[in-house]
This record gives sequence, structure tokens and C-alpha cells, in this order.
Amino acid sequence: MLRYVSCCCVILALLLGLGGCKGEEQNVIVLDDAPRKAETYRQAEQPKIRIAIGGIITPQAGLAYYLDLLSYLQDKIERKIEYVDREDYAAINQLLKEGQLEAAFVCSGPYVEGKEEFGLELLVAPQANGKTVYYSYIIVHKGSSYKAFEDLRGKKFAFTDPLSNTGKLVPTYMLAQMGETPETFFKEFIFTTSHDKSIKAVSYGVVDGAAVDSLIWEYLRTTNPDLTSQTQILERSPAYAIPPIVVPSNLDKELKSRLKKALLDAHLDPRGKDILKRMNIDKFVVIDDNAYDSIRKMQDWLRKNQAKR
Repeated sequence: MLRYVSCCCVILALLLGLGGCKGEEQNVIVLDDAPRKAETYRQAEQPKIRIAIGGIITPQAGLAYYLDLLSYLQDKIERKIEYVDREDYAAINQLLKEGQLEAAFVCSGPYVEGKEEFGLELLVAPQANGKTVYYSYIIVHKGSSYKAFEDLRGKKFAFTDPLSNTGKLVPTYMLAQMGETPETFFKEFIFTTSHDKSIKAVSYGVVDGAAVDSLIWEYLRTTNPDLTSQTQILERSPAYAIPPIVVPSNLDKELKSRLKKALLDAHLDPRGKDILKRMNIDKFVVIDDNAYDSIRKMQDWLRKNQAKR
């Protein structure tokens, strides 16, 4: 049976100490440290740049590094930046669609959805460990008897976000190829709103298994090994194009160019390089839309399969 996000957050807050869900309000943080005296007047004349980083895509412990990156970008483009926080991809895509954001860090799935629905555009993508790919990890508790995804039949499972590629689309696709759906296969499933919360849910025994972003699991394996050591990878999906930074199609060309250059050059700057290192990112690179075709194929297959039911 499906428990909605609000219920999920209450469960995880009580059992994991993760804090409650955020309401519908938009949380905004204005970065104050970047403007220099000579630039203050000029920056004040221009509209702020609003950039969203979904809580789904970054562990809570790593958010400070993303804020450091936004502060760095603010210096480089000489425009004030507001950090916009929303905990689900649908809300971020809606803000992009409505012109209430100038850029966003999103998952590959929401990018594909946004591209199809309202022409969302790629700006750049991170390169990690020399690659621009990531995986969906199906994880279970360390020492459990589960040997394959099939063994989770009738168990409790955690997805992250309804639009997440690794945290929802991939495992749903895997189930569909088995002739199953989340509703028919699992006894119960929840949406945790973030990959680190899903990892905690498995680690603390709140659920039997979860589908998580490999980049987040690997990041936590380095920064919080006590947590990931209580989990094990049951299955790893094929590689998919990495979550990108996106912009609306009507974004001012000059601003888009300045943002893009600042990100692409970040690894060449000592300050930028240090921030990227702490984020486990080598550098930002240009990525082609075709890289996300494998995700589109999964979505198309699922739509056709569901239409036949």
C-alpha cells in the first residue's frame, strides 16, 4: 500500500530523527558574502538569480558545499544569487516552467520530463571519477538474506521522489519487466524525498530495501561510512547520464553564457577546485541531450506497457 510523502516524513522523522517535511512554501536563502564594495551598487540594480537545488539530489550534510558553489558563482558572474530549496522535483520543474528560476540542479528524470513538457535546456553536467554517468543501487540491510531484487517481494521498500530516475523510474522499470508494479510487488512502499533518507531508512531497518543514487551512496560511503556500512548493494542498474544543471529555454543568453563559463572554469580556479573536490566532482562539462535517450526509452516503454494493461 502506498503512503504519501507527508506520512513518510512523519515516519522517518520519528524513527530516524530526520526532521519533518517542509510545507508548500518556497524556502529561499540569500547569499550575503559575495558582493564586494565596488560591485554592491551595480548588483543591487539587477534582479537576483534564483537557483534551486532539490533536497533529493544532495545529502543534508553536503548542502553547505552547494551553497559554497553558489557563493562562488555569485562572485564570478557578479550577480546576486538566491538559493531556492524545494524537496520535490515536480515543484522545481514547475518553478522553471513558470519562469521563477534561472537555473536548477535536478535529476536526469526531471530533466527529461521538463525537456519534453516545456523545452527545459541543459547547461552543464558534473563529471565525477572521470565519468558523466551514475547508477541506481538497490540496497538492503547489511547481512540480510536477500540475494536478488525478486527477494524483496512482499517487503517494505523506499523510493525517493516520483520523478527521480534512480530512485523511482529505474526500479519501476525493473518491476515492469517482471510483469509487476510497485503496488503488486511490495507489501508497502514510501517516498522519503531524498536519497540519504532512503539510505538511513534501510540502515535503521525502517524498510527492507530502497533504490538510491549511486553518487549519493558513494559520497556517504566516504563521508559517513558508519551509515553505509549498515547497507549492501543488492543490484546495480546500467549506467545513465548524470544529473545535470538546467535552465529554462528563455533564459537571457548573456546570463546563460556567464553561468556556463563560470561552471566550466570552476576547476581551473583554486577556490572553485576546492569546492568541487569537497563535492566529489572533478569538473563541470558540456553534455549532449542524446546522453539521456536511455531514460526516454524507459519512460516510453513504461507508458506503452501501462497502456496495454
